[in-house]
Amino acid sequence: MRRIAAALAVVLALITIGPAVGAEADQAGFSTSYQRIPGTGGIEIGAVVLTPTGQGDGPFPLVVMPSSWGVPNVEYVGQGAKLAESGFQVISYSSRGFWDTGGEIDIAGPPTVADVSAVIDWADQHTPADTGRVAAVGISYGAGTSLLASAQDARIKAVGAMSGWADLIASLNPNETVALQSVAGLLALGNVTGRPGPEMASLQTKFVSGNFDGAIAEAKQLAPVRSAATVVDRINANRPAVFLANAFEDSIFPPAQYTDFFTRLTGPKRLLLAHGDHSTPEASGAIGLPNETWDELAAWLHHHLTGADNGADVEAPVQLKSQRGVWRGYPSWAAVGQPRTSYLTKPAGLSRTGALQPKASTGWSSGIGAGVPTIADSGVALVSGALQGLLSIPTSVATPLVDRSFAGVWSGPVHASGAVVNGTPTLHLTVKPSGPDTSLFAYLYDVDALGVGSLVSHKPFTLRGATPGKAVPIDVRLEATSWEVPAGHHLVLVVDTVDPRYLGHSAIGKTVTFSSPAGDPSSISIPVAS
Repeated sequence: MRRIAAALAVVLALITIGPAVGAEADQAGFSTSYQRIPGTGGIEIGAVVLTPTGQGDGPFPLVVMPSSWGVPNVEYVGQGAKLAESGFQVISYSSRGFWDTGGEIDIAGPPTVADVSAVIDWADQHTPADTGRVAAVGISYGAGTSLLASAQDARIKAVGAMSGWADLIASLNPNETVALQSVAGLLALGNVTGRPGPEMASLQTKFVSGNFDGAIAEAKQLAPVRSAATVVDRINANRPAVFLANAFEDSIFPPAQYTDFFTRLTGPKRLLLAHGDHSTPEASGAIGLPNETWDELAAWLHHHLTGADNGADVEAPVQLKSQRGVWRGYPSWAAVGQPRTSYLTKPAGLSRTGALQPKASTGWSSGIGAGVPTIADSGVALVSGALQGLLSIPTSVATPLVDRSFAGVWSGPVHASGAVVNGTPTLHLTVKPSGPDTSLFAYLYDVDALGVGSLVSHKPFTLRGATPGKAVPIDVRLEATSWEVPAGHHLVLVVDTVDPRYLGHSAIGKTVTFSSPAGDPSSISIPVAS
């Protein structure tokens, strides 16, 4: 695999770079080479090195690019070529344990993070890089690694973290509900393209054998040191300029954990969110195709590493792109939408549908059966979100056909002039399960006059070790979104107990009762752009 990856790196680099190799001395270009770089603990890192030519002797600001999970170092060669041609020394490398880089996969453990510093050290000795002006840039696994490295190495002055994570457990086990399809896909890809280390092997053994509780408990022990949210104070102390980008429908690292992290950053920062699934907003840019996210990131790097007066420092820090392709800028995450609270009424009538209304409704209860799926779900990991982002095909459901015996359904009023749902909707609901373990799945739909709903946001929530028959209030933060609700449409909330994308804990034959006690009414708060 190492020889294949090395050959692939050189061939694809040359194909991508083409005419730029061997550029005239007075013409801006770059050279490319494949290098074996000493990594932490004596391993070797397989890297593509892109060095500016025809742009003076340097030193040049350095961009270090750790690869995504399961992807070799050629991942960023297209974008790396653009950066090198504009005056950056670029090193794109395969992450530890994958492809042509030695060692074992440690799930962004300390050795993987330390490899970023090892690459910077090597660049200082073997390239015309200015290691006082360094950026760590990556997608997915490379994004998480870059953020963690910025807490450890003060030489990193800028970070580009796209489709990454800041909180590993909140991403893969949201509200105690394992993202089953995503975790299974990551494990499979890691085995095919890399060499699992002891941490991954142990988690995988538990996962495959069905010891999910054991796997979760072990993951919770491993996650803090692998989550940038844990070391945000160190990142703030180093003050790198942090550029975050993600997709609203990201099925591996959903955006709410990124917005939380962004809010805690105190240095220069930027957040871009657009529709799509994991890495779809920026994947085309990595190979060199035109791409909005990479264009913004390139300007960010030019400003913060070279001092270019390109306006990157005066743009609104938060940029959201709706499903209709409209970008809107805001000074902070808190400013993206103003919460509007609607209260849930008792599902009633032939349709057994409740209302979302401005006045509190209390004293009611309504039960559903658990453990039986309805036609409402969040779609397929890595597929449904990509269809939304790339082809504007949403995850849809015919809301009148959602079986009310197994789901609570609440319908809001028609928006006469439309609305923009902007931010993170929050559901407050009192539930009484008949069993100790129950999973709930909340979906917010944009519904047309025919009852066809497009999924705006969703979130799982699992009650573990509950007292059967005892009512408990729960708060569920749905995922962040920017969604334009057309005039004539209305919002519908659905809550059921099964979603095939997640490892649920609802048992057939059990029940869940929703209620709205006096003094604590059930409600949903939906942020709306003014």
